[in-house]
Amino acid sequence: MPTQITQSEANGNVIFRVEGEMLLEDALLLERLIDTEVSIKPIVIDLADLDFLDSDAAEVLRRLQTENDVTLEGTEIFLQSAIDLAERSAKGPA
Repeated sequence: MPTQITQSEANGNVIFRVEGEMLLEDALLLERLIDTEVSIKPIVIDLADLDFLDSDAAEVLRRLQTENDVTLEGTEIFLQSAIDLAERSAKGPA
């Protein structure tokens, strides 16, 4: 399924909803969309309808979450695990 990213606003948040598969190119596009969002409203990425997330895209999501203070919502346990793994990989060996 192709990736679909939609932007909306609700409850004082700017929400980017991602559906389908998220590969690196999709995550980089999402990052650019968030970077161009000049709103002072909090940004939320809704991943509830995501079918697939590759490890490179997980790294971008981790970066958005930690550096841009973006909130991730709708992550099932396997998605959160992939993001956590990408975060550990980025930090290198302990």
